[in-house]
Amino acid sequence: MTLRTFMLGACSALAFAGMASAETLTIATVNNGDMILMQKLTDDFKAKNPGIDLEWVTLEENVLRQKVTTDIATKGGQYDVLTIGTYEVPIWAKQGWLVPLDNLGANYDVDDLLPAIRSGLTMDGKLYAAPFYGESSMVMYRKDLFDAAGLKMPDAPTWDFIADAARKITNKDKEVYGICLRGKAGWGENMAFLTAMSNSFGARWFDESWKPQFDQPEWKDTLDFYVKLMKDAGPPGASSNGFNENLALFQTGKCGMWIDATVAASFVSNPKDSTVADKVGFALAPDKGLGKRGNWLWAWSLAVPAGSQKAEAAEKFVAWATSKDYTKLVAEKEGWLNAPPGTRTSLYANPEYQKAAPFAKMTIDSINAADPSKPTVKPVPYVGVQFVAIPEFQGIGTAVGQQFSAALAGQLSVDQALQAAQQLATREMTKAGYIK
Repeated sequence: MTLRTFMLGACSALAFAGMASAETLTIATVNNGDMILMQKLTDDFKAKNPGIDLEWVTLEENVLRQKVTTDIATKGGQYDVLTIGTYEVPIWAKQGWLVPLDNLGANYDVDDLLPAIRSGLTMDGKLYAAPFYGESSMVMYRKDLFDAAGLKMPDAPTWDFIADAARKITNKDKEVYGICLRGKAGWGENMAFLTAMSNSFGARWFDESWKPQFDQPEWKDTLDFYVKLMKDAGPPGASSNGFNENLALFQTGKCGMWIDATVAASFVSNPKDSTVADKVGFALAPDKGLGKRGNWLWAWSLAVPAGSQKAEAAEKFVAWATSKDYTKLVAEKEGWLNAPPGTRTSLYANPEYQKAAPFAKMTIDSINAADPSKPTVKPVPYVGVQFVAIPEFQGIGTAVGQQFSAALAGQLSVDQALQAAQQLATREMTKAGYIK
């Protein structure tokens, strides 16, 4: 063998060893704007971690939840990093389905995470998911339409004011609808909005004995108000609209108001994507004067499933995507306006962010005002603002959401939808042993 042949053979062997040692992480995530941006910026991660490749599975919210839940419950091992929410983390951690994030690195600064967000992702003192962005909900509205109608939005509006204003600024001939609200069925789609709204109307999912409450007047008031308002001032086909559909409607000038996640504030204010960017104002989620606003508390977070064979590499990715350095990277590439919101105290103390994001104070105030341990006016046995933190809620919440979406579409009356919701919730809660 010549020296040259030996050297070539050695190089090939080294190259093969390098290839063999490269790990590919499969990351399941939702098709929201911040996650799409994360995928565009991953060259930074790859440069710092040359032995790790990334494969993305990007799905619509309801589909993501279904696939990720099935995979983790069956120990399928299909994904190495999961995008999951505040609802799943404590339930799945308790089941032993998630890896505790003990090695996020010396510079990660866990104590900088907002207490309200961090506590929902922690069990027995351990962090089981790292928040990518956090949110509450707020009113986003068109100041130009309000001015033209002689209306002034209060910082803390009531539902009655919102309904009156929505009807006044609707101009269906010009395809301008006074209000856009979620109608797409799903426990995290229409039921996230409607549960938070119902809290402000004095409703609750269950009483202290876990008996469903859809046969009570507070739920009838909530659903009546919502269906009538959307019929009068909402866009056509609203029962198919979730977060992304309403975002598109608002950005193209077709919504006078949109009540939804505070994370949307940067999207509707960004002139690259929004035709109404310079006309948007913000207000707190509405109330009915009962002491609760219709705002929620949520974080889309990154977690490592116990079934992953690549937990160490996965945790490196989670640390990168949820770090202070990642926030700076977004600011550098896309501007401070687009920094992932709602996760770190340092962001809200940053004068550059405060200057770029007129919604910053209202976002942090809304996050801090949501109380998962006391979500409703009357006492309840559960934790969670826009969801009920029990394993059965995914199925029950989506089934109820289907009834309410059908009521919005005019396929059922409000009374029929509530009656069906009461029956199916009672059946499932009895089957699960909550109702004795």
